[in-house]
Amino acid sequence: MIKIEKSAWDIMVQHARACYPRECCGAMLGAEADGVRTVKAARPMRNAFEGAQEDTYVLDPQEQLAVEKEARAQGLSVVGIFHSHPDCDAYFSKRDLENSCPWYSFVVLSVKNGEFDHANSFLPNFDQTEAPKETLEY
Repeated sequence: MIKIEKSAWDIMVQHARACYPRECCGAMLGAEADGVRTVKAARPMRNAFEGAQEDTYVLDPQEQLAVEKEARAQGLSVVGIFHSHPDCDAYFSKRDLENSCPWYSFVVLSVKNGEFDHANSFLPNFDQTEAPKETLEY
């Protein structure tokens, strides 16, 4: 299960809307206890993909490192990654699965016509062969 605090959720939705019609991406900072990940902060990140960004995102490794350091400085961890799907549903695509990390939750925000529509969270297995939905509260 992943719980996202309102202030973090608002940042995630704002970033997804601001990047529309391109995919946004970012990190979720928080902590995990008793199988529940609690997101305390969201950090919008630059989509470093050099092609059309309507259906692809790539995290910048230097920015990822900076966010990891920021999280540690706050006594938190990066518990997940978020990104948007412009004008389609919040599903975990084959590309998402192939580029996932099994130690992160992945929240996908559906943005239709520039407005947030719905979201789902996924937790990939260690083989990156499937990513079942996980309970998402925001």
